[in-house]
Amino acid sequence: MNQEFDMLTHGVDMYMSGFGNEFASEDPRCPGSLPEGQNNPQVCPYGLYAEQLSGSAFTCPRPTNKRSWLYRILPSVRHKPFTAVNCGDLTENWDEVEPDPNQLRWMPFNIPKTSEKKVDFTSGLHTVCGAGDTKSRNGLAIHLYTCNTSMTDKCFQNADGDFLIVPQQGEILITTEFGKMMVEPTEICVIQQGMRFTVDVFGETRGYILEVFGAHFELPDLGPIGANGLANPRDFQTPVAWYEDRTVATGYTIVNKYQGKLFSCQQDFSPFNVVAWHGNYTPYKYNLENFMVINCVAFDHADPSIFTVLTAKSTRPGVAIADFVIFPPRWGVADHTFRPPYYHRNCMSEFMGLIKGHYEAKEEGFQPGGGSLHSIMTPHGPDVECFEKNSTVVLKPERVAAGTMAFMFESSFNMAVTKWGLETCQRLDKNYYKCWESLKSHFDPKWKPSSK
Repeated sequence: MNQEFDMLTHGVDMYMSGFGNEFASEDPRCPGSLPEGQNNPQVCPYGLYAEQLSGSAFTCPRPTNKRSWLYRILPSVRHKPFTAVNCGDLTENWDEVEPDPNQLRWMPFNIPKTSEKKVDFTSGLHTVCGAGDTKSRNGLAIHLYTCNTSMTDKCFQNADGDFLIVPQQGEILITTEFGKMMVEPTEICVIQQGMRFTVDVFGETRGYILEVFGAHFELPDLGPIGANGLANPRDFQTPVAWYEDRTVATGYTIVNKYQGKLFSCQQDFSPFNVVAWHGNYTPYKYNLENFMVINCVAFDHADPSIFTVLTAKSTRPGVAIADFVIFPPRWGVADHTFRPPYYHRNCMSEFMGLIKGHYEAKEEGFQPGGGSLHSIMTPHGPDVECFEKNSTVVLKPERVAAGTMAFMFESSFNMAVTKWGLETCQRLDKNYYKCWESLKSHFDPKWKPSSK
């Protein structure tokens, strides 16, 4: 590769393929910067510092052991002390308001106008709901980000858990210690615990975040599906090494999320000074349009777990802290079947979001950039119009959810909604329950099966 490459695009259009692989990457400006044959030589090539980033206990079994070695111009330990900063609407206080078991739906969340106030990714974080505890490392939180300006001489580090980021409006350029990723709506990215990153935006920007404490995301087991299907490992992309050797005389700010609170510290250099790295603990992205959909081809419904992209497992077999599930375009061909999602009550919490299009079970009220929460054992299902239409429609093969991408964060935890989610954001649709009010009884005690 020509060493006089474009500094702005290097690493954005270049990725390594695979999920959870052992990767190795070095910035082509410094060939041979990865030490050969060992991790921590007495003197590293180019006078770099060796630093390990661990994503698991040292003694975890090999399949779950996560770590990467970073070779950097200065180590991350060189910074001033952390001090507490205002958390804004980011919280882990699940007792702010009384529990609310109702079906909840939010209209599209407001994005601040650039002309009114500049808000970057960090200051634009809002916690909607969650459960569990970062101190005991068991739980999750669901956040929104709404921002309009790029982070300048500032990066974010989550010491509590992993961020699964789902852009809904506006692409985001994420610079990490491992390299750069451009992530667009219908793509997702995962920034794992402890990884520092900054976010550049290109206008008014909005998206969703699923945060998990105490587990990392992995591909779901396929079971009877067999070796192939759902999200294929080769479609996940990890950035290539890219570094900047930049002094920041005015101070570079590291924002650290720790035990549910925010702290910051100052240093006088860019944290993105990693010249080379190797390991299996990395950030990564995935295009949801590459998902291989599995679906019913005879009658009735398969469980929505067949649409799981990533899962963060709990210690109970088969039970997740959180699943990330999508409902992409697909064919509906089931015979003798009410095809949209059926009415149900669930032992899981279900938060849904819409990236684009119209969700099949609620085509009008559920809008891109909004959300809904159906808590444990709270009944939900298609609205009146959807039920009446699909109870009488002539069944034939049809394209379902064309031009749509809906998703669900599903959890075994009973999530509490924050004060921001219920009150402050002022986006809660208080008429949501009315979409089921006019459901009427079709019961006919004189009904007889038709003779064949």
